[in-house]
Amino acid sequence: MYAIVEIAGQQFKVSKDQKVYVHRLGEEEGNKVSFDKVLLLDDNGTVTLGAPAIDGASVEAKILKHLKGDKVIVFKKKRRKGFKKKNGHRQSLTQIIIEGIVASGSKKAAPKKETAPKAEKTADAPVAEKAAPKAKASKKGDDLKKIEGIGPKAAEALVAAGIDTFAKLAKASADSVKEILDASTSKLSHLDPTTWGQQAQLAADEKWDELQKLQDELNGGKAV
Repeated sequence: MYAIVEIAGQQFKVSKDQKVYVHRLGEEEGNKVSFDKVLLLDDNGTVTLGAPAIDGASVEAKILKHLKGDKVIVFKKKRRKGFKKKNGHRQSLTQIIIEGIVASGSKKAAPKKETAPKAEKTADAPVAEKAAPKAKASKKGDDLKKIEGIGPKAAEALVAAGIDTFAKLAKASADSVKEILDASTSKLSHLDPTTWGQQAQLAADEKWDELQKLQDELNGGKAV
C-alpha cells in the first residue's frame, strides 16, 4: 500500500516504514505528525483518487531529526561587466519516517465509463470532408540583435534594406552593409560590420557555442 501525499508544499510517494526528507517542519524531534492532504491511495491495486484530497485519509509519521542539506553554490556573472557574485545555500530539511497510512472514510474513484464503439464505415456512408489545412504562418525574420555590434537601430536599418535573417546577413558583404549604415538617418556610420557576416553564418548554422566563443573575443562587435 502506498499514497501520494503533500507535505510542506511538496508531493511524495510514501509507504509504511519509509524514511523521507522534507522541508523543515515546525515540530520538535520525536514528535508525531499527521498529513491529511492525501491525493492518491493504492491499496493492493485498488486506486482511490482525491478531488483534490481524499476525505478521511491521512499519513501518520514521526520526526526523526532536523538537518541541513548539501551546500549548493550559486554563481552569477555578467560578461564584460566585471560583475561576479558567489553565494552558498544549504536547505533546512526534516527527516521523517512513515508509521502508517490511514484510508478510512476514503471514497473509491468511480470506474471509467466504457465508450461506445465507433461505427464502421460503409460504402454508402458519405465521406466526411477533410478539414482545410491551416495556412502556414509566414516565417518571421531572425533577431539580428543577437549579433554583437547590432543594436535596435542598426537591426531596423538592415531589415528595411531587406536583410532580415542571419543567412542574408552572412551573404552580404561588409562593404554593402556599411553602405546601408551610412545611408541610415539614425547615425550608424560609426559601426564596424567587419565581423557581422562571420557571426551571422554561425547563427544561421545554429552553432551557438562557437558564436558565444567568438563574441567573447570581440569588443562591441569589433575584433580586438
